[in-house]
Amino acid sequence: MRLALEMQGNAEGVSLTGIMETYEVSRRTAERMRDAVREVFPQVEEFHLGDGLKRWRIRSSRAISPIPVLADELAALHAAATSFRQDGRDDQAAMLDTVSVKLRSLLRADDRRRMDPDLDALMEAEGLVLRPGPKPRIDGKVLAELREAIKGCEEVILRHVSRSSGRESQHNVRPYGFLYGGRHYLLAYNPHPDVADFRLFSLSNIREVTRQDAIFERQADFSLQAYAANSFAVFQEEPVDVLWHVAAEAAAEARDFLFHPSQSFEEQADGSLLLRFRAGGLVEMAWHLFTWGGAIRVLEPPELLTAIDQMTKDFISAHPLQGRVAGTTFRGGGPAVAD
Repeated sequence: MRLALEMQGNAEGVSLTGIMETYEVSRRTAERMRDAVREVFPQVEEFHLGDGLKRWRIRSSRAISPIPVLADELAALHAAATSFRQDGRDDQAAMLDTVSVKLRSLLRADDRRRMDPDLDALMEAEGLVLRPGPKPRIDGKVLAELREAIKGCEEVILRHVSRSSGRESQHNVRPYGFLYGGRHYLLAYNPHPDVADFRLFSLSNIREVTRQDAIFERQADFSLQAYAANSFAVFQEEPVDVLWHVAAEAAAEARDFLFHPSQSFEEQADGSLLLRFRAGGLVEMAWHLFTWGGAIRVLEPPELLTAIDQMTKDFISAHPLQGRVAGTTFRGGGPAVAD
């Protein structure tokens, strides 16, 4: 049914290659899925776009019957909107709320009445753990202007305030997209001859966006995902080869953890792991390693060891032991968590 909806919702249709990639199946399985849809919906059309690939679609004029909306699906939208609000992405949370309202409007009154108790129960049962971190306040008008500029490939003038100095400056840039993390950033290309490179601008520090008449052409070989993968988090540095040793007692947890898209593990005889990946962002790596306690030991690069050493010295300097009872152990509160 999902594949049938994709055939209906995509004017370019779907190809066997697309089915294989989307559903992570073999070509033979993709062929069986396509054939199953054609058996149920004879209005499926086969056509070519000129790229040598056969495609299949269902025209809107011959649409399939509406698929019922489930309480679980609306609850998932609500949970996603709540998560966005916690991250300071209020504009996207509002969009999900709007989608939820639109979906509910498609339901018959009797179906809505039957669904409401289940939906209330699911929404009550979904919770989000509080994640410490910055709560960015982003101007909705700024985001709206940037999104329009990105869609239209329009240059913009940013009025931006430096977080460190508080100094205001203007930048004529070409917006490419957004990077979301602990803080949220606009990635834009600065064409000024003295820069001629991509730069990150904190969204919460952009005070005004003025769209220009100048239209730019996006770099065809640029990938936002590839750009983000160069770094451990947000800040861009020259990527380096990273090698960490994960203790045996933390190996199971580490295997389920995404440190970086390029990561690979090597099993050791004692049950421990060697973790390898390539990325920049040494300071952010150091911050993250503190959350693992002594379970992860840095083998490479040496610059990361230097960063951790300096952070440790700074922390100890800010928290001297004088005047405190030696040998005490902190025990966190809260309910027990089963393994």
